[in-house]
Amino acid sequence: MTKMYLIVNLVAGKAMISDILGNIINEFTKNGYEVTVHPTQNGQDASESAKYACESNYYDVLVCAGGDGTLSQCLQGIMKSERKIPIGYIPAGSTNDFARSLEIPKGIMESVNWIINGHPVECDAGCFNDSYFMYIAAFGAFTNITYETPQQVKNILGHAAYILNALMQLTSIRSKRMKIEYNDNVIEDDFLLGMVTNTASVAGLLSMNDFMLDDGLFEVILIKKPSNLVQLQRIVTSLLDIKEEIDSDYIKFFRTDKIIFTCLDKEPATWTIDGEYGGDSMQCTISNAQKAVSFMICDCDETKFSHDEVINFEIDEDE
Repeated sequence: MTKMYLIVNLVAGKAMISDILGNIINEFTKNGYEVTVHPTQNGQDASESAKYACESNYYDVLVCAGGDGTLSQCLQGIMKSERKIPIGYIPAGSTNDFARSLEIPKGIMESVNWIINGHPVECDAGCFNDSYFMYIAAFGAFTNITYETPQQVKNILGHAAYILNALMQLTSIRSKRMKIEYNDNVIEDDFLLGMVTNTASVAGLLSMNDFMLDDGLFEVILIKKPSNLVQLQRIVTSLLDIKEEIDSDYIKFFRTDKIIFTCLDKEPATWTIDGEYGGDSMQCTISNAQKAVSFMICDCDETKFSHDEVINFEIDEDE
């Protein structure tokens, strides 16, 4: 019997998962899983629980039911464990950016069956100084909307809550002067926004079509503050569908496995990690941990991986 540790954020998204938690457990049980359920109690609880699940030497798979922030917390615990077990993701947040990258179905019960019928596939993770991220590390304009938008507003308005919060910030946008080092390049400028990503979308809006989840590379977007509305329109048009590397007057897009940001302002840059507050930092080193974690993926040949190989996943069957 496959032993599962199920971490659930009962208030994620519109808190719908609490109404069907029994159905989720029943579906897994019918398909040969022994399920241990742990509802998250605070912001760090998912990290500690994921670490416990890995290091107990008892569980075979960890399932995270919640938003991208809950998944990111689970990643912290898994990456700090010597034994790393595969992750199943039930996206139940308001945006679920990383779930789009994995092509996980939007419906909760559909994603449950996705895990049941899936195989573990290796995926890159990001290292941000002493912590980790799954799909994005960012500073600058609008990057705080995900963690500063109240949960009750998210539950009522869903994805629209992020857009409304972003519009309210238009009059207070400020740039950050940064020194950025990557691939033997050094650039220094004032940037409105900087993003290091490994995802198909950001906040459900920005589309990334040409990327791989296991190639050891990040997609990096740097945007300088426009001086007028015409320049802003050009930036937005370029960002709507990024397909190849861009190097213009106001936007840079490139790939790298390691990048160093040094803030040249008096005040440190505030970072967002997987949609959550990532701290204030004068300098940070971001590197790619290639194929560091495994996700349960169904029909993995259709997702954004550079190969079709899956991991041998042997489970001791109870007699």
